[in-house]
Amino acid sequence: MQLTDEQKQKVTSWIEAGSKLSEIQDRLDKELGLRLTYMDVRLLVDDLKLTPKDAEPPQPAAQPAAPAPAEAPAAEAAPVEDETPSPLAEGGGKVSVSVDQLARPGAMVSGKVTFSDGQKAEWYMDQYGRLGLSPAQQGYRPPQSDIADFQMALDRELAKMGL
Repeated sequence: MQLTDEQKQKVTSWIEAGSKLSEIQDRLDKELGLRLTYMDVRLLVDDLKLTPKDAEPPQPAAQPAAPAPAEAPAAEAAPVEDETPSPLAEGGGKVSVSVDQLARPGAMVSGKVTFSDGQKAEWYMDQYGRLGLSPAQQGYRPPQSDIADFQMALDRELAKMGL
């Protein structure tokens, strides 16, 4: 399907405004009377050499309540893929997260986590986006400060994978 220059300009302005492909598909139908499939819209945007903008990730609510500014950069600079815990004082260390190459049965994605106190657990996310944690030591509950660190480290690892 060929678009006029005016229609191409509208699609370009929608992309620059941050519209998603599904929104562009709806606007093409409602405003221009062009009924296109989602794939057609993807191809159209590609033909116009446009790149949809990624939505900015929401800032975590726990971020303002971070410990001390001096400690925050150290936590972010640590490699989160390392599965071996370093000798740390009780509750004074970092959380490390790794993602399995092959997800465990019944999960979309899974992996391992080592908390700041050295305790290990397996985590998994099911097809509904629910996060589960299976600690190695039965009844173990991670320190409250580690939960936010775990979630942020997990977000970073999943973002690396495009999830």
